[in-house]
Amino acid sequence: MPIKKWLPSRKALSAIGSIVGMFIIWEICCRAFNLPVYLLPAPSAVFAASYDSWPQLLGHLLATSRTVLYGFIASVVISIPLAMLIASSRIISEAIYPILVVTQAIPKIALAPILLVAFGAGETPRIIVTFLIAFFPLVASSVAGMLATPPELIELGRACRAGPLQEMLRIRLPFSVPFVFSGLRVAAALAVVGAVSAEFVGANAGLGFFIQSSMAYFRSPLAFSALVLLAMLGIVVFQAVNVIERLFFPWSANEGRS
Repeated sequence: MPIKKWLPSRKALSAIGSIVGMFIIWEICCRAFNLPVYLLPAPSAVFAASYDSWPQLLGHLLATSRTVLYGFIASVVISIPLAMLIASSRIISEAIYPILVVTQAIPKIALAPILLVAFGAGETPRIIVTFLIAFFPLVASSVAGMLATPPELIELGRACRAGPLQEMLRIRLPFSVPFVFSGLRVAAALAVVGAVSAEFVGANAGLGFFIQSSMAYFRSPLAFSALVLLAMLGIVVFQAVNVIERLFFPWSANEGRS
């Protein structure tokens, strides 16, 4: 197997160079303007705080990761069958889609206190908020993909006596895979946003809770450490979706890059 396959691509190297350059400029600006640490800590201060408090940060990272994972999985499990149901019937679509739009019009952060009262201060309210934020883009993109199936494929399936279920599973669903993964990438990013938003309202663990408690005592380097971890978590979840697409649906990944 050639070594070149395992080397970083030019795009990856460009991204890494941009991030490193951003940190260097950040460090220079903080030192040049002598900014207070509580206002804007330099990257060196952030990394030092991360090193000193890594066990605490790790515990909060695991709590947030668990919420993101459960909420994201719930959005996938519910969104795909719901999208199939909406795409299969105009009547069902007209009945369900307005309800979905209304649920998205409600700010999820406003639902968090209500869910906190209903389900207690455990992890369940945070998972529900994460799910509510992540699932709609996945439903919308999946429905768009299923409805965009070329009519000639539908006619061919019906000529072969394919029933409605076979038409959905063997024609519409495979055709919509690129659309589904496009929605999955958006949902992966929004799942992190949903988890942190819920942790701001009511939680005793998680990076959102850690940021809030750190800023209450003006411990800005620790808050920025949590922000860096949140960015890394979002990138990991996003790239995990890309890896799954390349492994199990390589034709979809190639189509998305073309």
